[in-house]
Amino acid sequence: MAGVIGVGAVASLLVACNTAPTKPVAGAQAPTAADLYVVDCLLPGQIRQLGATSYMTPRRPVLTTAADCRIRGGEYVSYDRANYKTALQVWLATAELGDAEAQTNVGEIFERGLGGEPNYAAAIIWYQKAAEQGNARAQFNLGTLYEQGLGVPKDKMTALNWYRKAWGLPQDNLIYQSAADSAQKDLRAQLQKTVDDKTSQISLLNNQIKNLQATSKKASEDAKKQAELAQLRTWVNGLDNERVLAKNEINKLAEVREPQINKDAVIAPANSASELKKGNLQFGKYYALIIANQQYDHIESLKTPHADAKRAKKILEEKYGFQVTMVLDGNNSTVMRAINDMDAKLEDGDNLLIFYAGHGSRVQAGGIETGYWLPSNATPPPDDTFWVSNEFVNRHLARLKAKRVLVVADSCYAGLLSTEPGYLFMGDKQKFSEDYIRYKLPKKSRLLLSSGGDLPVLDNAGEGHSVFARAFLDALDSAKGVISGPELFLKIKDQVSEKAKSINFVQLPEFKAIKGTGHEVGDFFFVSK
Repeated sequence: MAGVIGVGAVASLLVACNTAPTKPVAGAQAPTAADLYVVDCLLPGQIRQLGATSYMTPRRPVLTTAADCRIRGGEYVSYDRANYKTALQVWLATAELGDAEAQTNVGEIFERGLGGEPNYAAAIIWYQKAAEQGNARAQFNLGTLYEQGLGVPKDKMTALNWYRKAWGLPQDNLIYQSAADSAQKDLRAQLQKTVDDKTSQISLLNNQIKNLQATSKKASEDAKKQAELAQLRTWVNGLDNERVLAKNEINKLAEVREPQINKDAVIAPANSASELKKGNLQFGKYYALIIANQQYDHIESLKTPHADAKRAKKILEEKYGFQVTMVLDGNNSTVMRAINDMDAKLEDGDNLLIFYAGHGSRVQAGGIETGYWLPSNATPPPDDTFWVSNEFVNRHLARLKAKRVLVVADSCYAGLLSTEPGYLFMGDKQKFSEDYIRYKLPKKSRLLLSSGGDLPVLDNAGEGHSVFARAFLDALDSAKGVISGPELFLKIKDQVSEKAKSINFVQLPEFKAIKGTGHEVGDFFFVSK
């Protein structure tokens, strides 16, 4: 056919370019409009030779023009091409042999309709066969039927997945995941709205039932009202069934077990940090990260960390001008991200307080003992898969740009965050004068104030707080002017140990530098407003 069309095309060009008419070439036949129609053509089988044996292959269906089909010796329906039954006869035999293209064509024939009525159920069957062989056209067609709910229940997630396969996108592709998440969110919201609407309608109908019952004296006296009541109850039952179906659809939506940051656990700062000064002393900006894990998924929950954190936030913001970020019941991703994100906020002259309240644990291997903070998704020891190690915390302390960092850790084995010995120079007669502050202020500090050493600590005995948190927060709340880290420690250490001793428990807070994080014998100062 290509040769015939080529002659016609050349002839047309010559007519357009010459002023004089030309005569047709002898023996050539210009194609008619009917020759250019695309038809379902059944080509004859091929004669093939296998060794000394000749054999005929089955007839092959193709989509081509009528002229091309005729030239190649094929068979097609010359008239009544709108009747898909004839097209189905051409493609069905090859489709049944497993040819994906033929199966897709059969699916399209059923979707368009035999005798004018689409048969979507049959189309689904043939599309499915071809789609499972990787035919992109069948996969896309399947997607359109699922999206519209034709022949199958409407299912946007399944539709999207077939589109993904047709496009050749892997399942973890960001484009697909984003679209899938959005589609699932929309579907969940739509189903929830259906549930809420049905609940509202049921409530209204139940009120009507109560009103009718109140005005009806006896069933035998008012048959009409009894009929209305029966009808209302039927409607209520129907609506309730629809509500149950919608709830079941919500429950069927996939919830992937993938680590996610618990965004609801993070309470963002409500104020901006500002430079703090006392006289001619410049202390810089103050930031605090408070992490309080009280409710645990796999281990016993605690009772006081949330109360400790909330009071700490109030005192630090209102009395000392800190910009506070608080994490409540954060999983390992949330806790680690919160620590990591502090670096972007801090500048060279700033101050950072990290306050941790929650479970702690330790692991001993090869003579080395390592401490951990346990996030809300921590599993029981010795499985440390989701634990936040001291090494992780210390590495971040080393890279932070802040001049001064104090970690206040109220957990079991909190003292393991530093292997440095406690301060030798501390004593009750130590003077924390302005000269002391002026000497320490320019020097970098990385300090630890822990509720205990390499031992368990109390979660109670502090009148709604832990024994350590009560002493620490009371001391901050009552302090005046500038109070340094060592001075704060001296105010609370005996109070904690005596209170613990009163309930027959040994707990000794510690204050020391954190080795290997850039400490330069500096200090940390709380400057009250």
